[in-house]
Amino acid sequence: METNILITGAAGYMSEEQAIALSKLEITVLQLDLTNENAVVESILRHNVGIVIHTASSLNTDIALHLVTALAKQKEVSKQETYMIHTSGESAFTTSSGWPHGETNDAGPLFETEKELADSYPLRKTDVSVIEHAKATGVTSFIVIPPMVYGKGSGQWNQLSVLLPVYVQGSISAKAVRKFANDGTVSAVHISDIAVFYEKMVEKILLKEPIPSGEKGYYFAKAHDVQWWEVFDQLAVALEARGLATNSTVETWPDDETAAKVLGVPVQFVSILWQSVSHMFAVNKQEIGWEPVWDKERLLTNIDDEIDAVLELGQAKSSLVASLFDAAKG
Repeated sequence: METNILITGAAGYMSEEQAIALSKLEITVLQLDLTNENAVVESILRHNVGIVIHTASSLNTDIALHLVTALAKQKEVSKQETYMIHTSGESAFTTSSGWPHGETNDAGPLFETEKELADSYPLRKTDVSVIEHAKATGVTSFIVIPPMVYGKGSGQWNQLSVLLPVYVQGSISAKAVRKFANDGTVSAVHISDIAVFYEKMVEKILLKEPIPSGEKGYYFAKAHDVQWWEVFDQLAVALEARGLATNSTVETWPDDETAAKVLGVPVQFVSILWQSVSHMFAVNKQEIGWEPVWDKERLLTNIDDEIDAVLELGQAKSSLVASLFDAAKG
């Protein structure tokens, strides 16, 4: 029996315009309320979905569990294995969100640590809930943790990520690039490389080749590290050269409140998003044969690509920032 793959959140909030664009690529478009468990189950069964790549939200636990429940029902009906690939976020594994200091290895005891700290950060709560619910219902689960994603995508709708474009846009608006008082190391990956990562994982599933899953199924989709100050310095030089910044001097933000206002994010998340220290060590990527092409030098050398993308596309058509404001409200 043919297995279909559902990718949630691939185009942000779905509109008629997006549906038409994707349908032209012979992609079946589902306009589905993921908060409605019955609707999710019915749709998964009707479309014979055996694999879900969940990218719609790493913050909302309920919708992730609805997808797992639906996959469990599909397994009962089809008598075939079903798979949940849940997309989490690097911030769950940084010191700013309460993660322990030191190197974090994705082949290590991440589940045990996440479970201990689950109530202290929403992404960790969702990760743990997905793994436990999948185990209880017989669904094979994987947790993919993309770091800071950069580069212009090639999709039909949203072609921008969030962290770097938000910073570029805020800097253009203020005609100046600012940095935070403390530098941070961030793991990063180009959009083309992360797309190949998911392809490799799905290929392993379809070939039924065993790879770590469940409590051992964490995957840091990390290509390289970069210092935020390095990025800001390169960005300032590039913006001044285009007349989009008054000079290339990178001054320090006076406070997080000012940064939040300029960047357009809740102040509670400023430190987590741009001041976190990451020590992600990716081991499990070898299990799927993923070899990223982009590295730090290529990112810094091509910083103009990030500016071009923002000037062309404006804001990312993503629900992430809205989700952050919802989370900030509690």
